[in-house]
Amino acid sequence: MDVTIKEIAEMCGVSRGTVDRVLHNRGNVSKETAALVKDAIEKLEYTPNVTGKILAAKKTGFKIGVILISKGNPFFDDVLEGIDKAKKDFKQYGVSVFVYELEGYNVDKQIEKMDELKDQVDAIILNPINDVLVVEKINELVKKGLIVINVNTDVENSNRLYYIGSDYIKGGETSCGVLALLTKAKANVAILTGSKKVLGHNQRIEGFKRISELRYPDINIVAISETNDSDKCGYIETIDILKKHDINSIVIVAAGVGGVCKAVKDMELEDKITIVSFDAVPITREMLKEGIIKATICQQPFTQGYKSIELAYNYFVTGKRLNNDKYIVKNEIRILENL
Repeated sequence: MDVTIKEIAEMCGVSRGTVDRVLHNRGNVSKETAALVKDAIEKLEYTPNVTGKILAAKKTGFKIGVILISKGNPFFDDVLEGIDKAKKDFKQYGVSVFVYELEGYNVDKQIEKMDELKDQVDAIILNPINDVLVVEKINELVKKGLIVINVNTDVENSNRLYYIGSDYIKGGETSCGVLALLTKAKANVAILTGSKKVLGHNQRIEGFKRISELRYPDINIVAISETNDSDKCGYIETIDILKKHDINSIVIVAAGVGGVCKAVKDMELEDKITIVSFDAVPITREMLKEGIIKATICQQPFTQGYKSIELAYNYFVTGKRLNNDKYIVKNEIRILENL
């Protein structure tokens, strides 16, 4: 006969609510009690009643709030498409998904939205700003019992359940390797990043630097500037760099691609500057076709959106975590011929 939560509670001398909090990592349980309950779960080989959880979700509903810094950033169109597909697929299981799009890397606004949702949803899918206040808020929500999953970019030292996205350091390393092939490993490079407040953007630069220092002594970074994922800002920053520095290469590690490429074209340097970018948004595809961008590195945004909803629901009904707290999508090199 299957072991029940009630039997585990009686064995440990605690309430069923305490067992449930331990099973779902919902905090408010002492380390000693949590260890006692976990030991009992292991000894009794307890497995959750998945069918019952599915039926409960259908009856009471499972609400997911999604907070993305996506306004004005076309990359997230495919992420949102993946979320929308998952929303439709999981609706039959009682899942409701509510999407909130923010603009710019404003810590206060992101935290405000998290606070607004914390009593309205069972899970939050977050595209987090890498700030200590955001990390503290994530940890607070997890302790409260919410499922928190970071999508597309991660933050350091948080207790979120999963991170779903690319390996940004490996992406940066790949961009350096691609640039080395295109320039015969001799380049003065300007790096246009999105924001220093995004861990993933910083990790791409870190990966690029690591490989250039390790393997390509003649690839030199001469300037790093932020676009804030804005074409307007990207244009201004690129013009400034082109006027101040003698470069032959640009690596765009985030959004703002349209502005960066327009600056290169307006300065009539299309044939003198090799550009490597990330992702395959419409403007990037257009620039590849024009020959302005030589290669771009993609990260499966649709999958990121879809899997974030799927993993939140699967954890809700099973209470079991994956062996790894990171679901990493592949970095894929795209050139004109394999767009």
